Amino acid sequence: MALPDRAPAQEADAMPAEVVRAEVLPGWQTPDGTRMAALRLTLAPGWKTYWRSPGDAGIPPAFDWAGSRNLAAVTFHWPAPDVFNDYGIRTIGYADQLVLPMELRPERPGAPIRIAGEMELGVCETVCIPAELTFAAVIEGAGAMDPAIRDALAARPMPAVDAGVEAVACTFTPIADGVRLDARIDMPRVGGAEVALVEAGDPGIWVSEPQVARSGGALHVRADLVPPPGVPLLLDRSDLRFTVLGSSRAVDIRGCE
Repeated sequence: MALPDRAPAQEADAMPAEVVRAEVLPGWQTPDGTRMAALRLTLAPGWKTYWRSPGDAGIPPAFDWAGSRNLAAVTFHWPAPDVFNDYGIRTIGYADQLVLPMELRPERPGAPIRIAGEMELGVCETVCIPAELTFAAVIEGAGAMDPAIRDALAARPMPAVDAGVEAVACTFTPIADGVRLDARIDMPRVGGAEVALVEAGDPGIWVSEPQVARSGGALHVRADLVPPPGVPLLLDRSDLRFTVLGSSRAVDIRGCE
C-alpha cells in the first residue's frame, strides 16, 4: 500500500480546538535500516509548545507507543529550542511549528512500521494548558528525503567535540533539599548572550533555572538539583546533559568529570 506524503493525526477530545495539529512525515530509510521520520506540530498564531526539558513552569512532552506494530525503539532528534521569558518565568520550547525528527527502529527490518502514538504536551499563549494528541501512520518502502526533516536535523545542537569543548568539570554542594551543581565548561563562545540548559538524566529531578557566567574560555553554570520529597537523590555524572545556546550555534554536552 502506498503511503501518502502526509499522514494527518487525529486530535484527542482533550485538545483545544484549532490550537495545535499534528502530522506524521514518513521520511526515508537510513543505511542502517532505521526510518528517519518526523512529527510536525503546527500551532495557532501566538501559541508555543515545549522542548524535552521545558523550564520552570512547562509541561514536558510524553509519548506512548503501545498501539504500534513492528516498532522496537524510537529516538528523538530535538532541534535547538528557543528561550521565552513571559511574566518573569523562563520556558524552553518552540513557537508556531515544531518538526521533531524521530528515528524508528523496526523489529523486523524491511517490513512496514505501523505507528500509533499518543502525545501529552503543554501548549501556551497567555496561559499554559495540558493537551493530548493521537497520531497514526503506516510507513513502508524506501521513502524519500524530506526537506523539512533535513532542516530540523541540521538545527540540532552540535556535538561537544565539534564545538571545541575541551573539558567539563562539576562540583556538588549539599543544600537543604538536594544539591547545588557548579559546572565549568571549557569551550569557545557561541555568540551573544549565552544560555545554558541543564538536564539531570532523571526527569523526576527538578532543576532550577541555571545561572551562567563567562570567564575567558570557560563558561560557568550553576543550578540546584532537587529530587521529589522523600526520594533520595541518585545522580550519575555521566547522565548530566548541558545544552548551551547562543546567537551563532547551540552545543550538546553530555556528562562531566
